Amino acid sequence: MGQPQSREGEVPELPPGQRLQRGWPVTHYGPVPKFKPERWDFRVFGATADGDKHCWDHEQFSALPYETVLADLHCVAKFSMLGAEWGGVRARTVLGLAPPAPEVTHVMVWAEYGFSSNLRLSDFAAENAVFATHRAGELLTAEHGFPVRLVVPDLYAWKGPKWVRGIEYMTADRRGFWEERGYHNIGDPWQEQRYSYQEEPGDGPEL
Repeated sequence: MGQPQSREGEVPELPPGQRLQRGWPVTHYGPVPKFKPERWDFRVFGATADGDKHCWDHEQFSALPYETVLADLHCVAKFSMLGAEWGGVRARTVLGLAPPAPEVTHVMVWAEYGFSSNLRLSDFAAENAVFATHRAGELLTAEHGFPVRLVVPDLYAWKGPKWVRGIEYMTADRRGFWEERGYHNIGDPWQEQRYSYQEEPGDGPEL
């Protein structure tokens, strides 16, 4: 999984069916939530290693180690942004601060308005997965997910929701918002896994 390596001076290869996007279109479902810092928190719950729920308010989350990642963004609407600089808290940092139980296989990413997206733990733990607060050194705008959006470059962008509020550790897979509405359960752009009818045995939760 992931973008093939390209030699210096070459234009990176795009996943099948994608086109290069120079700007950054605004795409989302539903209204843009209003950010109220005094009410905002980020929670990790479910099958945690210690059995407890972990929570950071906005000030505490903003104080977590900040790192930058150069990563692509592939939208299922068939555009790709290449080599964007994202700044924020790596997913691995959250995993280290609030470890999952050994039997955890998947996570559900929860966002405002009850929006959700499921990922395999291995995808969530990828080195370039980041809870982004900035792009190109600037704070995200509300339309692009401020205060926090998840960026998982090796998957289609719907797997990285805007306006993230928490992570649920799961010992079995279940579908999130778009996955319940016909999108592929895994969403690898290099395999062009766009829709659920393309799923192979083992790609989705057991019925």
